[in-house]
Amino acid sequence: MKGLVLAGGSGTRLRPITHTSAKQLVPVANKPVLFYCLEAIAAAGVTEIGIIVGETHAEIEAAVGDGSRFGVEVTYLHQHAPLGLAHAVLVARDYLGDDDFVMYLGDNFLLGGIDDLVGRFTRDRPSAQIMLTRVSDPRQFGVAVLDASGRVIGLEEKPREPKSDLALVGVYLFTPDIHEVVADLKPSARGELEISDAIQRLIDDGRRVESLVVSGYWKDTGNVNDMLEVNRLVLESLEGRTDGRVDDDSELIGRVVVEDGAVVERSRVVGPAIIGAGTLVSGSYVGPFTSISRDCAIVDSEIEYSIVLPRSSITGVSRVEGSLIGHDVQVTPAAGAPRAHRLVLGDHSRVRMSS
Repeated sequence: MKGLVLAGGSGTRLRPITHTSAKQLVPVANKPVLFYCLEAIAAAGVTEIGIIVGETHAEIEAAVGDGSRFGVEVTYLHQHAPLGLAHAVLVARDYLGDDDFVMYLGDNFLLGGIDDLVGRFTRDRPSAQIMLTRVSDPRQFGVAVLDASGRVIGLEEKPREPKSDLALVGVYLFTPDIHEVVADLKPSARGELEISDAIQRLIDDGRRVESLVVSGYWKDTGNVNDMLEVNRLVLESLEGRTDGRVDDDSELIGRVVVEDGAVVERSRVVGPAIIGAGTLVSGSYVGPFTSISRDCAIVDSEIEYSIVLPRSSITGVSRVEGSLIGHDVQVTPAAGAPRAHRLVLGDHSRVRMSS
C-alpha cells in the first residue's frame, strides 16, 4: 500500500496567512498540520508516500524533505492547478501503479490516527473505503447515504438538501479500481474532477464501497476558527516540560512547554501552552491554548487562545485573543483601540495597537 497526500491547494480561506505560506504548513502546537498527516500514515505501516504539490511546492519540499524524519520515502508529484481530488489521483496514476493506496488531505486533522481504517481495508479490501463524521451543516461537505447494513449507496457533493448528516472526512482508501473510473470522469459544475463522483461511479458499477464513522475528532483546518480549535485540542494532550530558562519571578501553571533556548522572565504562563525555541516572553501573560512559535518576542503584553508563527513580536499590547498571527509580524501600541483584539495577520505585517 502507498500513501497519497494532497498538499496542492491554495488555502483561500486562511488568507492573508496563505498569501505567503502553504496552508498545510500552518502549525498546530508548533508543528505543521501536514506533519500530523504524514505521522499518521507512517504509524499505519505505509512507508511510500506521494505528495501532490502545486504553487507552494518549494516550501513544502523544504519542510518535508525526503521523508526520512517521518520514517517514510517521499515522492513529489506536481499538479499544475488544484482541479479536484480525483484530478490528484489522475496526476498520481503512474506513481501509484497497481498498488492500493490511502489518500489523505494534507490540511485535515484526525485525532486517533488511521490504523484501524487501514487494517479494516486490508482485511476486507472493498474497491473504496471512506471515513464519515456527523456534522451540523452537511451542505458544506460531500455527504454519504448508507443502507441498513452501513454500505454506501450514494454520495452528494455539497447538496442543497442533504439526505443525511454524514460528511466525508478527508481520508480515503482505494484499490486500483478507482483509476478506471477517474480516467472517464467529466468536470463538475465547479470545473473540478470530484472524488465523490468517482466513488459514485464505483457504486453504480456494482463495486463495493464501505464506510467507517469516525468516533474521534476530525477537522478540516481550512479556516482560522478551525485552526484555533485544533490547536486547542492538541494542546489539551500536552505534557509539560521546561527545556528553556524560566526565572524566579515567573510562574508556570498547568501543562506548559518551554522549548530549548526559550526564555520566560517576569511572566505568567497558564497552560496548556507552548513557548517555542528561541522565543522571549518578558513581563507578559500567556494564557491557555496558546502556541508561540520559535524566535518570537512577547513583551509587556497579554495573549490567549492564539497561534503565533515564527519571528513575530507583540510588544506593549494589553490583550490579544482568538488570533492567528503570521511570520515576521510586529504588533505594537497605538491609541484608541479596544482592550481586546482579535487578529488574522499575514506575514511581514506591521500593526499599531493601544496598550
